[in-house]
Amino acid sequence: MARWSITLLIAGSGALGPSKENQIDAFSMHIADVQDADLDQLHALSISVGWPHRGEDWQFLREVGEGVVTNDEIGRIMGSAMWYRQAENLATIGMVITSPRLQTQGTGLWLMEYALNELEGCNLRLNATRAAQRLYHSLGFTPEKTVFQCQGVVKDGAGAACDAPQGDLRVLTKDDLPAITALDGAAFGVVRAGLIDKLLAQSVGYGLFRDGALTAFALCRRFGRGHVVGPIVASNDADAIDVLSPHIKEHEGRFLRLDTHFESGEFAHLVTSSGMSVFDTVLTMSLGERLRKFGTDVVEGPVTYSLVSQTLG
Repeated sequence: MARWSITLLIAGSGALGPSKENQIDAFSMHIADVQDADLDQLHALSISVGWPHRGEDWQFLREVGEGVVTNDEIGRIMGSAMWYRQAENLATIGMVITSPRLQTQGTGLWLMEYALNELEGCNLRLNATRAAQRLYHSLGFTPEKTVFQCQGVVKDGAGAACDAPQGDLRVLTKDDLPAITALDGAAFGVVRAGLIDKLLAQSVGYGLFRDGALTAFALCRRFGRGHVVGPIVASNDADAIDVLSPHIKEHEGRFLRLDTHFESGEFAHLVTSSGMSVFDTVLTMSLGERLRKFGTDVVEGPVTYSLVSQTLG
């Protein structure tokens, strides 16, 4: 890894007067590999900006991706950026975090320039918080679709779909991995076999089958304050509801989250009526070729009803 370093000039808060000047601190940082970073410090970094990632969530992201952190002179982690090579021609960027102390000092731009240098020639996708959208616009990213972060304590699991599923609904096993990977790839735009394999290993999944073929699925795993459902892949609201409903029923009274591009329709209604209200939104943005449309833009075929995560897409 090439060594990048930067010295920031940070305005102090000393009193100004006729004979006083505002103090400027020199703050030096250098780039280091996220794989070598202290997990507790990574956890503290995400907590500092109000993100819910546990240490275990950070570790999973390190296992499936690459990235860097910024360290100050005494080894404190002050920022991070990660990227995930979903396929030869597509990568997602995420976990771009800057310590609140440095958020107006250009550290985010510095981290993104490093990531873009590493990913030169690759089509890119990310989910931008409102605070970061201006930065990504300046780097050439264009907006695609709003993501609705839905979360809360499931209050009415019995309110999930009551109709019998239109097919065979069952728990997924390792034997279903090829079918899950193929269906996810058709929805996401590229096949991401390694990621789906790792997700299935730590998830409970339900799949809807017709004539022996997988037509929809939903995976649920531990994340943040509770559990997250994602990805959910289906070709219509009814199928998406069928595979989500068992997870809602199993988590009644517990915290559940999903991130979706769907704002309206029967699927979105089930999500919000089950206690997962819209907590926040982010904006899917891309740089380069747009490999797949999102949500209601797709006329037919499987679509991603719920993301793996905002970081992984």
